[in-house]
Order: sequence, then structure tokens, then C-alpha cells
Amino acid sequence: MLECRGGCAACCIAPSISSPLPGLPAGKLAGQPCPHLDEHWRCRLFGRPERPQVCLSLRPESSMCGDHRDQALSYLQQLERQTAPALIWRSS
Repeated sequence: MLECRGGCAACCIAPSISSPLPGLPAGKLAGQPCPHLDEHWRCRLFGRPERPQVCLSLRPESSMCGDHRDQALSYLQQLERQTAPALIWRSS
């Protein structure tokens, strides 16, 4: 398994989180840095029971992380766009 790259935090910024997490009962928006990142872009909730399940299930892999942080952000932003729910338009 790939080790998480220090100073990256792309997976804690790019995706939306729809489940509640400490301090954000409605989750977080895509592109919004998680408030639980420290000054070194590390998760303060890592290994703690209040860490959201979605975060626990996301594992670093080469296709997602790329060679550097910018590649990881780009990949995850694209994945977020592709998996975002479609807007339902209602005619008035």
C-alpha cells in the first residue's frame, strides 16, 4: 500500500464530505480544506473514533496521488465533478 505523502492533504481538500464531522455537522464542501488539518497538512482526527467513515475508507494509491500534490488535487477535483449529484431542474 502507498504511504500518504506529507504536506499534501489533497484528499482532505478536494472531495466533499456529506456525513457530519466534528465542527461541521453538515459535512464539508468540495474544495474546502478540512478544519482538522494541522499546520503540516496532517489530520488531527487520524486514528480517533470521530474520524468520518468516508475518510477511513479513502486509501492512498498511485493513480489518485500522482507524483505531487497538484496532480492529486487535479485528479480528486475531476473525480468530485464526475460523481457529484446531477441538479434536478423544475420548470415553473
